[in-house]
Amino acid sequence: MKARLVLCLFFLFSYAVSYAQETTVKGTVTSAEDQFPVPGVNVIIKGTSRGTSTDFDGNYSLKVSKGEVLEFSSLGFRLVSVTINNQTTVNVSLEADVEALGEIVVVGYGTQKKADLTGAITTIKAEDIEKTPASNVMQSLQGKVAGVQVVGVGSPGDSPKVRLRGVGTFDGSSNPLYVVNGMFYDNIDFLNTSDIESVSVLKDASSSAIFGQKAAGGVIIIQTKAGKLEKRPEFVYNGYSGYQFAQNVLKMANAEQFTTMAYESGSQPDINKIQSAIQRFGRSRVNPNLPDVNTDWYKEILRPATISSHSVGVNGGGENVNYSVGANYFSQDGILDMKNEYERFNIRNSVDVKVSDRFKMGSNIVFSNATKYNAEDAAWFQAYFAVPVLPVYDPLNTMAKPVDYSDATRLGYRNSQNPFPTMRYNENQLKIRKLLTNIYAEYYFIPKKLSIKTSYYNDYSSIEERNVRLPYFISENSQREISSIRKAQATYSNQIWDNVITYKDNFGDHGLTVLGGTSYRDEAVHNLSATGEDITGIVYESSWYLDFADKDSFKGNVSDNGGRVYGVSYFGRAEYNYKDRYLLNATIRAEGDSKFTANNWLYTPAFGLGWVLSEENFMQDNGVFDFLKLRLSYGKLGNGSLGRSSGTRTVSIVQTDIGDQPVSGIVSTSNFSNLKWEVTEEKDFGISARLFNNRLTLEADYYIRTTDNAVIPVIQPISNEIVRKNAGVFRNQGIEVSLDYNQMLNENWRFNIGANFSTLKNEVIRLADNQEYIDGGSFEFRQRTQVGHPIRAFYGYEVVGVYQNATEVQNDPIAVANNLVPGDLKFRDVNGDGILDADDRVVLGSYLPSFMYGGNLGVSYKNFDFSVNVSGQSGNKILNRKRGEVVYTSDTNMDADLAINRWHGEGTSNSYPSSAGLRKGWNQNLSSYLIEDGSYFRVQNIQLSYTVKSGSLLGKNMPETRLTFTAERPFTFFKYNGFDPEVQDGIDRQTYPVPAVYTMGINIKI
Repeated sequence: MKARLVLCLFFLFSYAVSYAQETTVKGTVTSAEDQFPVPGVNVIIKGTSRGTSTDFDGNYSLKVSKGEVLEFSSLGFRLVSVTINNQTTVNVSLEADVEALGEIVVVGYGTQKKADLTGAITTIKAEDIEKTPASNVMQSLQGKVAGVQVVGVGSPGDSPKVRLRGVGTFDGSSNPLYVVNGMFYDNIDFLNTSDIESVSVLKDASSSAIFGQKAAGGVIIIQTKAGKLEKRPEFVYNGYSGYQFAQNVLKMANAEQFTTMAYESGSQPDINKIQSAIQRFGRSRVNPNLPDVNTDWYKEILRPATISSHSVGVNGGGENVNYSVGANYFSQDGILDMKNEYERFNIRNSVDVKVSDRFKMGSNIVFSNATKYNAEDAAWFQAYFAVPVLPVYDPLNTMAKPVDYSDATRLGYRNSQNPFPTMRYNENQLKIRKLLTNIYAEYYFIPKKLSIKTSYYNDYSSIEERNVRLPYFISENSQREISSIRKAQATYSNQIWDNVITYKDNFGDHGLTVLGGTSYRDEAVHNLSATGEDITGIVYESSWYLDFADKDSFKGNVSDNGGRVYGVSYFGRAEYNYKDRYLLNATIRAEGDSKFTANNWLYTPAFGLGWVLSEENFMQDNGVFDFLKLRLSYGKLGNGSLGRSSGTRTVSIVQTDIGDQPVSGIVSTSNFSNLKWEVTEEKDFGISARLFNNRLTLEADYYIRTTDNAVIPVIQPISNEIVRKNAGVFRNQGIEVSLDYNQMLNENWRFNIGANFSTLKNEVIRLADNQEYIDGGSFEFRQRTQVGHPIRAFYGYEVVGVYQNATEVQNDPIAVANNLVPGDLKFRDVNGDGILDADDRVVLGSYLPSFMYGGNLGVSYKNFDFSVNVSGQSGNKILNRKRGEVVYTSDTNMDADLAINRWHGEGTSNSYPSSAGLRKGWNQNLSSYLIEDGSYFRVQNIQLSYTVKSGSLLGKNMPETRLTFTAERPFTFFKYNGFDPEVQDGIDRQTYPVPAVYTMGINIKI
């Protein structure tokens, strides 16, 4: 017993002595190349799982015993080991590992060293993505990647429009393919920005070809965060809260301007309506000639809106297992003052298990549960047109129920105009649930050389819609007598099973990677919807079910449909380099699709060549280039987003008279679309360089992307029917340049600055034989696809001025022939025949920008970090259809710019018509008067942050904390007469404006 007691005391004493010998070691890890701090470096006590990682500024702190060895490791750097004796400060400088450099660049079905890339690939890191407070990851790429256009959205939960290198299809989708942890998606609205590790944008066909038909619009690969082996558990909280505000709110004509124009027009009905407003609402005390009403409708329907995000996560790993677990709650209200909001809760889990030295497996699961209330976008349209002499509420409208909203028809106007019934008596709820899973197993037949990997991906999504229309009465022209409810259920099940064999080896100066694989896909969709009317107990949300609707109202209002598509693909890729100097990348993919009856199978080859000049002897010690590579790539892609072949062939017996005698005959017509693949062919010439001791990086590309066999609508001869055929050729070409410069001035100061720009020329090369153009849009607002011009360009008359006086009118035969007067628009007579007709219409511009740019500036001083991002574009046009809608009714308001700058006497305007002219059909023709410049410059993001080092503020138990203030889109400068120049397809009718966002955030690591 005594022996046991002595033994226990000995062990306790030994433990106490060893514990007493533990000391806290601190230090900073920097890069030997540029002396920049390196965050995320693993600092592990050798032979144990104890350790930490460096913070944002490369600092670490760890308790270590004498004699233990600290190992500093990070991807792209060589391992450094330091034995601890009596040191309390250990600063480490990591040297770049040439073999590991660039391994973080993710490509199709694998990774590549950045130095070995032959395609046009840009990677955005997690810290740049997290700066943007938004529901969708793609919003954070705005202005950051040359050649990528991200058109923002304002409605909560909506996804921005993303275009890579223009538009190359008329009938299909130009959206990029999103690849998240290997799975294919059309939309990534389920992802939380805090879960993202990196985003790689594959812009050229040679980089995208291995993904096949879904990659015609480019590919965006997203890797979510994962744990690391031999890393202690790390808990991270990342959150922010803030407000959104409508910016650059469009000024509308006020009551005085509107009344002035009504009297100027000479229209007695318009004058009578002003008098009716005075009689109903009284006279203004400031100006008795005006009604005592001056409603700013945009001010009435707008509100400040909250936005917040809260994420927690734990990641780490042991000797054989690494993991990452997290959850996120995101909430965003809309700036439209109605039930308009988005709420999402995400759970993710990632686990990788090293079963043996040759075998590993893992899984990644994301569950997303979102509720979205869609805005009634018609409210934006109504607010633009609502006259300012009408109040929101009208106490004299005693018949209105349940709320005494005003109605413009009470004053004699033809429409109600008040947007509040639209906002208050409609509710559209979506419940969006997604379960995204993937599991893989990888076995090495030859360690580090030959492996086989099998992966299964499943994306199961469901969307439940509940669209309720509540009853109300405002006036005889604005009412809903019977309530209604529409319920819809859509389920999607997409499965992919990939099998890939990869061989990697080095033979002296030769490096070779070869992979081959198969991919099986199964895509299914099912839709069920029903609409019922006359809901019992409609005032209670508990009655908002079809069971409470009139059973007879379902007739003809129920639909049930679905579809399923299968596919098998085969692909291969070979990567070869000689002395890290001469590079070759070749890809082939074969796949079939039942949509294309003329040719089910398509083979898409691609290759890339690279020459690293900086490795040549004549470039050694050149004093400028640390790395210089020339790139050349070529590839083909099929477009799988098109609709399937369809239609009929018919034979009809007809009778006609020939020589006064009835004759029978046969007419054969074909309305069958026997489609082939659209094929995109792309050439890319690029330069990659690092200069001046690796402080300056340069990426530049020139590309030509041509879509052949483009599916377009073709008018059939004789029958005059329209059928879809492979008859078009479209082309996009441009230049992309990115520059980034980093420098550390001293131990306290460092900065970085970057810029990127791109050009785009979108052009129709060929249409069907004997077909000069394809008309789109409506008759009043024409768009035309024409050889030599962009796809769906705006098409109309060119305004050359405004007729100023009677003499000018009399001297113009066109003005005389059309009974024009001073104040009417003057259109250009293109063919000079003295007659203005349809032949004088011209292309007025495209919604696609011809020039895009972005920039960033970052400055750090000790624990403070400040960054600014800017973006902009030019060369694109916007159809201000709101102004043009006067073609349907003149009983509306107008924007203040038009009211102020209208023609109201000789010399007052040479751009806008007079008050009377606005009501004339001549001035309502689609012309450059309605087509406006969509150029803008925006301060995209401003962020100021302060990092509190671990234990530096409240003692040793204080976790590492980062505080941030972010302003997203605080300033936008543009000329367009709207809230915002970001209009997805260039037609502004009822566009939800993109708000400015201001947030305060905190990041805590334990």
